[in-house]
Amino acid sequence: MNKDELYMQRAIDLAKNGFGSVSPNPMVGAVVVYKDKIVGEGWHREYGGPHAEVNALASVSNPEILSESTVYVTLEPCSHYGKTPPCADLLIKHEIKRVVVCVEDPNPEVSGRGIKRLRDAGIEVVTNVLEEEGKRINRRFFVNQLKSRPYVILKWAETSDGYLARTDGSSKWISSPESRVLVHKWRAEEDSILVGANTAITDDPSLNVRDWQGPDPVRVVLDPDHSLPGNLKLFQDGGPTLCYTREFSGQKASCEWIALGNEYSVQGILKDLFSRKIGSLLVEGGSKTLNQFIRKDVWDEARIFVSRQTFGDGTKAPRLPANALKEEINFTDRLLYYENIQ
Repeated sequence: MNKDELYMQRAIDLAKNGFGSVSPNPMVGAVVVYKDKIVGEGWHREYGGPHAEVNALASVSNPEILSESTVYVTLEPCSHYGKTPPCADLLIKHEIKRVVVCVEDPNPEVSGRGIKRLRDAGIEVVTNVLEEEGKRINRRFFVNQLKSRPYVILKWAETSDGYLARTDGSSKWISSPESRVLVHKWRAEEDSILVGANTAITDDPSLNVRDWQGPDPVRVVLDPDHSLPGNLKLFQDGGPTLCYTREFSGQKASCEWIALGNEYSVQGILKDLFSRKIGSLLVEGGSKTLNQFIRKDVWDEARIFVSRQTFGDGTKAPRLPANALKEEINFTDRLLYYENIQ
């Protein structure tokens, strides 16, 4: 690993501190180096707050050395006014000598413009240092920008003989208590969580974070015919809930029903969620709901628990058109990870 990669790795590690706090913005880290020594560090801490470059430059005790320093940043400095001023202009203002960029910003409002602005100002710019790792940590943001939809994670638990539920529709509990704790961690990391009407009625889930520290995701329910009973936990606990229907729309407390009409489909729902600045979606639905996303090929990851239980009969688990990327043992369960590379 050369020096540029070494300092960029530190910037990537800093960027990860923003996970779960900056969506729908990307995670970004920045490092300021003067004479082969790190003199400043920062990361984007929360959505709407100062960007990584702002925090890193502010942490430098002697601003006079900035004109002889190199700034390492995990994502191309922004060149437009959003909630904060352009970071490219800030770097130019401080007459930074050299900027090393991990990956170009896929946002059409930036997309090379920040790099061009720096170079036009006479700053040396090096790009694509640890690029793949930079894309990896911000894969949600890249899907948001390139596909105009939330990043979709499918999750389910199945028995060792491949069933999601028994013949009577019941499924609690297939996975182990330890696996269920991990699921609550995942819920705290994503913007929203989705189930279908059948799961909402059969399981009456809360879909919040209970066994982990972190924010509750926005709950999303597929209710095409507006048939869900009003006594479900989803409608009683005051948490934000979006229900997608074909025709009915309305608002009751923190629950909103959204009518999509002819646009009612998983693609239409994802489009509406994206318009609400929801950058990621954890799908915990039953077989019917999961298969809708699989058939339409609108998923990015799948995380599947395989327990030691057997049902012998019941609702078959979905099958993915891919092989597992990796497998882990989570106490008594196997945990399979899939990615949909497109």
